[in-house]
Amino acid sequence: MCDHPLLSIIVPVYNVEPYLDQCLDSLLAQDISDYEVILVDDGSTDNSGAICDRCAAEHPSFQCIHKPNGGLPSARKAGYQVSRGQYVTFVDSDDWIAPDMYQKMCKIMVDTHADIIICDHTSVTPGGNIVCRSLFPAGLYEKVRLEQEVYPRMIYSGVFFKYGVSPNMWNKAFRRELLGPHLLQVPNDITNGEDTLASYICMLEAESIYFLDEALYFYRSNADSLSRRSIPDRRLAENRKMFDTLQAAIAPDAYPYMQKQLQYFFVYQSLLNYVPIFQSMRTEAARFRQFFLTECNDPHIRKAFKAVPLKEIAGLHNKLYAFCVRHKLARLCRFLLPKRQES
Repeated sequence: MCDHPLLSIIVPVYNVEPYLDQCLDSLLAQDISDYEVILVDDGSTDNSGAICDRCAAEHPSFQCIHKPNGGLPSARKAGYQVSRGQYVTFVDSDDWIAPDMYQKMCKIMVDTHADIIICDHTSVTPGGNIVCRSLFPAGLYEKVRLEQEVYPRMIYSGVFFKYGVSPNMWNKAFRRELLGPHLLQVPNDITNGEDTLASYICMLEAESIYFLDEALYFYRSNADSLSRRSIPDRRLAENRKMFDTLQAAIAPDAYPYMQKQLQYFFVYQSLLNYVPIFQSMRTEAARFRQFFLTECNDPHIRKAFKAVPLKEIAGLHNKLYAFCVRHKLARLCRFLLPKRQES
């Protein structure tokens, strides 16, 4: 393997023993040679670290590093800092990829020298598989075309709860120099929405993006994921910090066409969080009111919920929740929330 392979594949690993073999097998099945795989054991307490060590010992293109648990952003940074590839991509360790995913991406890298290559993905859920496609036709988009066609619908497609381009890091390969500064600036304590902070900013700064219209990545939708088990007040605080960081990076004077999209994103992301979080504290009236009003008074959230028309928000209940946030109606919101189902 050369000193600077074409592609570095970074796999953060934390307590995924039941799924890790499937992920590693899908990486070993790739028909490419100019690559490296960096397994980052983020302080696993199960056998995940040992599985990674065994894989790295058996396959020269694989290496494993171990670090204390610090969360997904810190694991990705650790992998990036030891990587050498001209392009960098990521795989979540409970997911898997199609056998020809990186063969196809690497061909595009060589043929077009695009700054970012993006493929579609399949969301694997208990109810079945859902193919998630980009809004944009396949092909190479250089800067003028990006500004005219992609950026105006990149986050808010025109349909509520639907991205023009998903923010996920794992279905994208980034030119190293483009990714590094933004990946390294993602706060380590954000565990919900961390992909957004790097991927969209990289896309805005890219000179070219190639859209590959094949679903080559398989994302396992895990109802017991870390972000869904996190402490409610911490998760709300992380969400607000993510909004602050994203708004600071996508400044209105530099990207005036992004402001409307950010407002829709803030409303969308807030509603996704509010229902399960506020439902969990529904029986605690004083606590519910405290946290609800903190959200309503956040500057980015307040501005976004005032700017986005209720008629454009999908679903009657979501419209009602948004109305409550806009007018700080804690009691009504608490009344509207369904009772939590106890397991």
